[in-house]
Amino acid sequence: MPKPEWDVDADDDDDEWDEDDVKVRASRRSRPRTKIRPKHANAVEGFVTAVDRGRYTCRLGETTVTAMKARELGKQSIVVGDRAGLVGDLTGAPGTLARIVRIEERHGELRRSADDENATERVVVANVDTLVVVASTVDPPLRYGFVDRCLVAAYDAGVHPVLCLTKNDLAPQMVEEVRAYYSQLDLTITATEPDAPLDELVGLLRDKENVFFGHSGVGKSTLVNRLVPGAGRAVSEVRAIGKGSHTSTSTVSFELPGGGWVIDTPGVRSFGLAHVTADSILKAFPELAEVAEDCPRGCTHTPEIGDCALDAQIGPDDPRAGRLASFRRVLASLHEADTKN
Repeated sequence: MPKPEWDVDADDDDDEWDEDDVKVRASRRSRPRTKIRPKHANAVEGFVTAVDRGRYTCRLGETTVTAMKARELGKQSIVVGDRAGLVGDLTGAPGTLARIVRIEERHGELRRSADDENATERVVVANVDTLVVVASTVDPPLRYGFVDRCLVAAYDAGVHPVLCLTKNDLAPQMVEEVRAYYSQLDLTITATEPDAPLDELVGLLRDKENVFFGHSGVGKSTLVNRLVPGAGRAVSEVRAIGKGSHTSTSTVSFELPGGGWVIDTPGVRSFGLAHVTADSILKAFPELAEVAEDCPRGCTHTPEIGDCALDAQIGPDDPRAGRLASFRRVLASLHEADTKN
């Protein structure tokens, strides 16, 4: 019987070995993996209306489906307002699950951060047309600094801002005060009362994708319930001056009866502005931007620089002094965030 190829005498000098004589079975891990992913040309576009622990509620025309994120999307985030490509079971029947395989290009992204000095941000809504900053005239009191940060975020994202003042029946004089404060800014301001019609606000929201932002307790969810009968957003009393209960705990989009969408968000403490530049901030302060044109090249617009035109032309008694202080608070928060990172 002939010897098998591997049965060779160790002292057989006639055999010469090289690496070609060694036969190694390929490891499964060494098999090439294709990077080609399905194009999902048949995916149907849907609108993400809610996000809850890895499940996404989407509207496809008149049908509402529940979906999960496809593995090929990896760590890509999906937020309320996204336009998504869906495949799988799109009937919306109980117990069915579709897959989100594609997220269309976004516009109008708004972000939030944990607090004013935190540079870590995440997108909370996308494809927004109008940012409605909801603020109460009293209880909790109006905070101009918060409104200014919202306006900076809106202008930076290319989103039209609207300031909606609630509880106007408790302090009607506040509306004119706010209008005077923002007189140099092209800002739509509307006021609401508990028993008064919402016709003006409805007209501003019609046929647009709108998002409500504001501190807890200002009445966002109450407005949503009035605008969308059956929305069922939880509401509660303000616990203390300036402190409201977080009655809304998730971001949800509701279809308006007259056309358009309104997105209700949980009460926020800060808008994410770590990505915003000083020039972008000035878009929300046009009366200051005009003065800043006389600043020296590379001016940081802070008092420490010494020759900032904002200090030279705006004194403590100037009507613009309050706006200048707010502008510099936003600048300072960005500087602190940069320092921490």
